[in-house]
Amino acid sequence: MEALRLWLWLLGLALVRGRAGAGLAQLAGTASPAPAQACSEFSQRSCEECLKNVLCLWCYTNNACIDYPVRSLLPPSSLCRLSDARWGVCWINFEALIIAIAVAAGLILVSIAVCCCYCCYCRRQRSRSRLDEEEERLARNKEERRLQSLQRKHERKMKHDEIRRKYGLLQDSDNPYSRFENE
Repeated sequence: MEALRLWLWLLGLALVRGRAGAGLAQLAGTASPAPAQACSEFSQRSCEECLKNVLCLWCYTNNACIDYPVRSLLPPSSLCRLSDARWGVCWINFEALIIAIAVAAGLILVSIAVCCCYCCYCRRQRSRSRLDEEEERLARNKEERRLQSLQRKHERKMKHDEIRRKYGLLQDSDNPYSRFENE
């Protein structure tokens, strides 16, 4: 409930700021500013006239223009029911405003959560694919080094065998004659 009150307060602040900015623009266009009138002076007139003053709240129950209770975020039901209260604009009541803000806030929070989860999942997948690629590259390099080592080992063995054969130190199985050593 506190979060809802905060959202409503922020929306109200934005509406006040927007309406105040529009009021300042109108005041800048006129030579002398009109004195501020009490909200009760707009009672029994119209909602539009009442809501020209951003500090006023229109209640359709008794067609009364009353001062907005700034101490509480929402007007108390003893002052005016939420379904009959209008502030900022005449075409939307506080109940619809609360529902609209709650839905919009929920959608924003859900979309932020989905985006965060999706980004984390994508980042994890990218890091996994990078690790897999790195692992594959290291395995290829290891296999290449192993094959080169085996090739060098075979070349050394061939060279050593050739030297042994040259000096008669190699026992050839295909050569029936061998050097006989007497001890």
